[in-house]
Amino acid sequence: MAHNTLVIDLNRCVGCMSCNAACKTVNNVPIGSFWNKVLRVGPTPMYEGAKFPDVEWYYLPLQCQHCENPECVKVCPTGASHVLEDGTVQVDKSKCIGCQFCIMACPYGVRYLNEDEGVVEKCTMCEQQVAQGVLPQCVSQCVGIAKFFGDAEADPTFMSFRGGYNTTVADSCREFAESDIHYLKDVGNGPSIAYILRNKKWQGGK
Repeated sequence: MAHNTLVIDLNRCVGCMSCNAACKTVNNVPIGSFWNKVLRVGPTPMYEGAKFPDVEWYYLPLQCQHCENPECVKVCPTGASHVLEDGTVQVDKSKCIGCQFCIMACPYGVRYLNEDEGVVEKCTMCEQQVAQGVLPQCVSQCVGIAKFFGDAEADPTFMSFRGGYNTTVADSCREFAESDIHYLKDVGNGPSIAYILRNKKWQGGK
């Protein structure tokens, strides 16, 4: 079964927020709400007792993790939150009653209530664009070519993920080891977005 997801090279992310702006524009996300955010993790000491300038940090793009076993789907009383055949987690607005159970169940705080429409919204992995063979907007507009999109089930080594300039993880990224691949904290939901981080301490979960 397919599972469309992202691989994000954190060593390439410059924190420019282009993914955030592009997402809000193409998906008409309301002011004050976000489908993705870019967090700064750190600064943290590079070694015990270190002080500035011996510190390090990285930027962490955060959005719906399109989990393999999503908690939001489990608690949805109407079936509005559901998983598509491509593995992405979606919200059927025609079924959503705005109860916000899914918001409370999400381990990553990446859902919000659209108060004007009375429904919950979140990252859709640009389902409408992917269906037409177009990359998610946050991928195609990534200035640092840090985001890659593809089917994790088809190639678990991430080598076929396409980035903003028709490239792949293998072509665009510096070499990385399996120990450099990270995921946000797993509470039994199986987050699918993979983060590559080399030579820095991962602080995002497992």
